[in-house]
Amino acid sequence: MCKMSQRFTFYFCLILFLQILNPFIVLIRANESNQDVKIEVTFLPENCSQKAKRGDMLNAHYDGYLTKDGSQFYCSRSTNTGHPHWFVLGVGEVIKGLDLGLDGMCPGEKRKVTIPPSLAYGETGKGPVPPNATVVFEVELLHITRGPRSIEAFKEIDADNDKALTKEEIKEYLKMEAKKLNTNKDESYFDDVVADVFHKNDHDADGTLSLKEYNVYGHDEL
Repeated sequence: MCKMSQRFTFYFCLILFLQILNPFIVLIRANESNQDVKIEVTFLPENCSQKAKRGDMLNAHYDGYLTKDGSQFYCSRSTNTGHPHWFVLGVGEVIKGLDLGLDGMCPGEKRKVTIPPSLAYGETGKGPVPPNATVVFEVELLHITRGPRSIEAFKEIDADNDKALTKEEIKEYLKMEAKKLNTNKDESYFDDVVADVFHKNDHDADGTLSLKEYNVYGHDEL
């Protein structure tokens, strides 16, 4: 098969070769940029039935590095809060390269995503990231939930139907979702996720989330 001379067959054979070389490395091409996002799966959990898709809300830890010198420009675990980040996949809340690079990821999976400048911070750069920089994100996906936040999801979490979500209600909902997926998580995992949700959304600090607070999703740009 790989002796055929057609251009299509050549590219097919090249992709096949890369897959044989490393089955956990994938190249995704963005049509508008003509550049590649390189995805390397560094850890894949045994249960990978739930996969992230456009519109899902993801909760993840990530480290950002410059490929030029390997220096780290961001680490979610060492920020002021140390909480993982929530964001909606595929709608521009993170850089384009991550919207592409995290698609199909499952909870517990870890990826190394290499992103060219055109799909990262471009010709101007941002903060510690210089102009025209290729960057690498090491990402650990912790949780996937339905998104964007809908009235239907709110009602599902609101166990006592009082039109307000408590920390315990959200925590129990997350536990229920984890149980459906046969995923074992420590109690501290759920505490961290709930703490992050309330930190970003409980604007009146009353210890509950109203429907308005639940639906107003803060922009969490990487």
